[in-house]
Amino acid sequence: MASIKTVSVVGVQDASARMDVTAGRHRIVIDQPPSGGGQDEGPSPLEFFQAALAGCIGAIARLAARQQRIPFRGIEVRVEGRIDADGLLGRPGAARVGFESFDLTVKLDADLTPEQKRAFVDEVERRCPVSENIENPTPIRVICDAD
Repeated sequence: MASIKTVSVVGVQDASARMDVTAGRHRIVIDQPPSGGGQDEGPSPLEFFQAALAGCIGAIARLAARQQRIPFRGIEVRVEGRIDADGLLGRPGAARVGFESFDLTVKLDADLTPEQKRAFVDEVERRCPVSENIENPTPIRVICDAD
């Protein structure tokens, strides 16, 4: 039987570009740079999305290392995503609105051979829910207060 957990956040935005998000007991600010009409008080939504991917890879790496009894000293995850900005700006001809691809560069600080590191990082990526949601379509249902 599946162990389903509901995870939710609430974002509130006024007329500015700043979105104040409550996630559990945490407050997160998502904003735009001045070139996008914001005050640059936090990462943009696209940067935040990439940060979630990096954070998930790190969390799963720590969990998997503990499960496999691997001495884990740390991890660095660099996420680079390519996106056609024309789509989000509403310009015609964009291939798609979302990221076209991501490159993750992972530097693992653990006593493993290069082959063991590669196998470990591959396993971590397979177990990362954020990565899995990027690779596989997840239905989104938008409920509007007008419904």
